[in-house]
Amino acid sequence: MNLHEYQGKEILANHGVRVQRGYVADTVSQAIQNGELLSKETNTPFFLVKAQIHAGGRGKGGGIKLAKNMTELKEYASSILGMMLITPQTTRKGKKVNKVFIGEDVYYPGENEIEEMYISVLLNRSTNTNMIMYSSEGGVEIEKVAEESPEKIFIENIDPLKGISKEQLETIANNLKMKDDAFQNMCDFVEKLYKAYVESDSSLFEINPVIKSSDNQIIAVDAKVTIDDNALYRHPNFAEYRDEKEEDPSEIEAESLGLSYVKLDGNVGCIVNGAGLAMATMDIIKISGGNPANFLDVGGTADSKRVESAFRIILNDPNVEAILVNIFGGIVRCDRVAQGIVDAYKNIGTISIPIIIRLQGTNSKEAKEIIDNSGLKVSSVISLQDAADKVKEILQG
Repeated sequence: MNLHEYQGKEILANHGVRVQRGYVADTVSQAIQNGELLSKETNTPFFLVKAQIHAGGRGKGGGIKLAKNMTELKEYASSILGMMLITPQTTRKGKKVNKVFIGEDVYYPGENEIEEMYISVLLNRSTNTNMIMYSSEGGVEIEKVAEESPEKIFIENIDPLKGISKEQLETIANNLKMKDDAFQNMCDFVEKLYKAYVESDSSLFEINPVIKSSDNQIIAVDAKVTIDDNALYRHPNFAEYRDEKEEDPSEIEAESLGLSYVKLDGNVGCIVNGAGLAMATMDIIKISGGNPANFLDVGGTADSKRVESAFRIILNDPNVEAILVNIFGGIVRCDRVAQGIVDAYKNIGTISIPIIIRLQGTNSKEAKEIIDNSGLKVSSVISLQDAADKVKEILQG
C-alpha cells in the first residue's frame, strides 16, 4: 500500500525522526488556515505548497510551489488543488490532486551551508538483507545519479536479525561528509529511520531530499513510503491511510471479487490460475512480441462467475488488443472452466478482440471439445508454443 507524503511523515515523526512540519488540506480555505497556524509555530511567512499524489517528480509538473506570503499561498493552493498533475511517474492523463501539504520552509539561512541528500531503506533480495541506499546527491532522480555518477551512491546491507550497528551508522555519516553536530544528528536520523521502516513493516522508505539545515539539523523534507500489504493485519491503524482515489478502479473491483489483478501498460490481457503460471504466461507474451496488459490470477475456483468478472475487467482496458486464457486444471477441472468461459462469453455479449484459450490438465480433452463446439470466435490451442505463435500471429495481423 502506497502512502501520501504527509502520511509517511506521520509514521516517521512517531518514531522520532525529524520531518518538515506541516498540515494537509483538501480545500483552499483549509490551506490558508494551516498556513496561519504554521506561521505562528515557525515564525516565518514562507510555506511550501505540495501536491499529494502517489507519484514522484511532482515539482517538475508544477505540483510544488514556494509561497512567500499568504497571498501566494492562496494562489498556489487554488491552482494545485483539483489540477491533473502530470509527472514522469504518472500516465499522460496525470493524477487529480485532492490534497495539498502546507509545509514549513526548512531552507532557512544560518551559519552553515544547506545540503541535500538521498536516503532510502528497502529489501535487498539478492542478499536477503535490508539495505540502506544513500547519496550526497539529493533532490534529483536517483536513477540519473546512478547512471551519470554511480560512485556517489553507497549501499549498506543490514542483517535484519541483528539490526543496524553503530559502525554502519558512522559509515553512512562519514560517506555523506557530515561533521560536528551534523555527524551525530545524521547517525540518530538514520537509526530512527531504519527503526520506522522495520516496525511499520514497510517495503520502501525513500526520503528525497534529506537536508542538513543551516543549523546542522537533519530533516526529512519528503517521504515516499510503501507498506507491505501482507503485514497490514498487524497495523489496523494503517487502514485509514488507504486512498482508493489513487488506485486503479479495476484493481479495486478485482480485489472486491477475490481476484488477484495488477494493471500493466501492455496490449495482451491475461487470465490465468496460479501466480507461477501467470508469470510464465507474461513471459510468453513478451517473447511473442507483445506486452502483458495485466497480471490476473483467478485462483483455484475458476467458475463462470469469476471468469466473467475477469473478462469484464480486462475488456475495460482500451489498450488490450487480445486476451490469452491459460488455465492448468489441477484441483479445478478444465471442462468446468471451459463451460465457464462459454457462459461468460455469452453473458458479456459481443467481444470484438481475439481470444486465445489454452486449457491443460484434468479433463482438458473434454474442455477443448466444449470450446470447439461452442460456436465462439476464439482460438483454442494446446501447447505453450501454440499459444505464443497465435499471439504473434494476431498482433502482426
